[in-house]
Amino acid sequence: MELLLNIVIYLPLFGAFLLLFIRRAEWVKWTSLFITTAAFVLSLPLLLQFDISATGSAQYLTVSEPLLGDWDVKYMMGLDGLSMLLFMLTTFMAPIVVLSAWRSIDKHVAGFYSMLLILQTGSLGVFAALDLFMFYIFFELTQIPMFFLIGIWGGENRIYATVKFFIYTLVGWLLMLVALIYVGFAAGNMVNDGVFTTDWRLLTDPSFQLGLVEQTWLFLAFGFAFCIKVPIFPFHSWLPLAHTEAPTAGSVVLAAIALKMGTYAILRFLIPLFPNAAIAFAPMFAVLGVIGIIYGALVAMVQKDVKKLVAYSSISHLGFVVLGMFAFNTVGAQGAIIQMVNHGLSTGALFIIIGMIYERRHTRMIADFGGIAQKMPVFTVMFMMATLASIGLPGLNGFVGEFLILVGTFNSEVLGSYWYAVIGAVGVILAAGYMLWMFQRVMFGPITHKENNDLQDINAREIAVLLPLMLFIVWIGIRPTDFTKYSEAEVTRMLEDVQLRASVVVDNASGEDLPGWALHLYDVTPQLAANLDNETEEVEE
Repeated sequence: MELLLNIVIYLPLFGAFLLLFIRRAEWVKWTSLFITTAAFVLSLPLLLQFDISATGSAQYLTVSEPLLGDWDVKYMMGLDGLSMLLFMLTTFMAPIVVLSAWRSIDKHVAGFYSMLLILQTGSLGVFAALDLFMFYIFFELTQIPMFFLIGIWGGENRIYATVKFFIYTLVGWLLMLVALIYVGFAAGNMVNDGVFTTDWRLLTDPSFQLGLVEQTWLFLAFGFAFCIKVPIFPFHSWLPLAHTEAPTAGSVVLAAIALKMGTYAILRFLIPLFPNAAIAFAPMFAVLGVIGIIYGALVAMVQKDVKKLVAYSSISHLGFVVLGMFAFNTVGAQGAIIQMVNHGLSTGALFIIIGMIYERRHTRMIADFGGIAQKMPVFTVMFMMATLASIGLPGLNGFVGEFLILVGTFNSEVLGSYWYAVIGAVGVILAAGYMLWMFQRVMFGPITHKENNDLQDINAREIAVLLPLMLFIVWIGIRPTDFTKYSEAEVTRMLEDVQLRASVVVDNASGEDLPGWALHLYDVTPQLAANLDNETEEVEE
């Protein structure tokens, strides 16, 4: 199974290399579809044989010898409860993305699909990497194809959107690289006989305890990079522009896969590596999450471009994910993970749907539509399901994630206030307002533009693209435990470990060394530690 995991990761990269020798555009498309479908089929045994009760170590683990001389940097890949669903989401969405671009891309076809395949390998590597340095390498690999997908095949302002996207992410991740190197040397001195290490098993060892000063600055460095990638307000301004200028397939990849890297990295690295800082800064992140929820909804409400409206709705949805992660309880974190999947499905479906109508009308302005439900009944049903899933209608997938996040936030001892949940719930109401209003203006009413009289309903290929998404939208809404069961045990263990490590942390510097604005934040940590006296005594013994 370890070999199978690596085949799934690198099969798309092999496919990208293969496309260099194919000249006919149709053969390029069919080869890309075959490669991505094969990767998805091969990934199914990884899901079916996954032990949902196993915690504390990754399954299908591949560990190499150190790669960088005297530094303990390994090729270490595996899957656990935190990464399983996102890994499968990536393999599932890849053939759908290929099909979504079938008719819309007519220049440099081999280059376009090569970029999609390279991006898939990078994304799968991000979710499977268990060495912090390897995670960084795979993440940087995803930046290259996204740069070209937007910059070559994007809209009129694609160059500006590409440069802004690249600068934002590059600055954040270079700062993270510096912090990563510091963590590697610190871990080496504490748990690896003085040898630099980014081995995830050593970084989460109970004996690896950074002081509050170190945690504060390293948390901010890592957090800055991850906040940009999510993106969290106020680091969000690159996202609507990138979504709007990207081709349909690029927008789907960005929404369904790329944005999940930031939220996943927070859950995988930021919170476990710096437990005291994560708990101390939790209210701040919750505030940013709530602002993102409301801000994204309000700005989406006034958009005239339907694609930009969905892009701003992503900011709102990802605010919920942040809120759930920093609730620091199993319910909230479970909601955050399933909401990552839900956002990929429903928002990915919306971008595909917008791409379909754009191919027919060559406009995304809401005012240019109206009454098209009369001409496109099947399209209307698909659009309606994706819209209702996005606003969290009970019985569809969006409801499950938002409900778990709001319940977890309401009961969060770390956040200490139910107002985060109350304000978040207002965001749900606003989402219903702007999404339904958009749907009503686009689909219903009289046909006021003669071009809409000639619209043709979606064809068999387009139905085949949307039908799998609709299936999972309904399946998760009706039977969410079929999906949440994969992460529940690992999430519970991770949060218990974070709370325990926070309660026994050894401060390597005096409190005066902390910046004044940060010192008072740690008042929450003793409160949490007081609830864990028994566990603390056991660790000390």
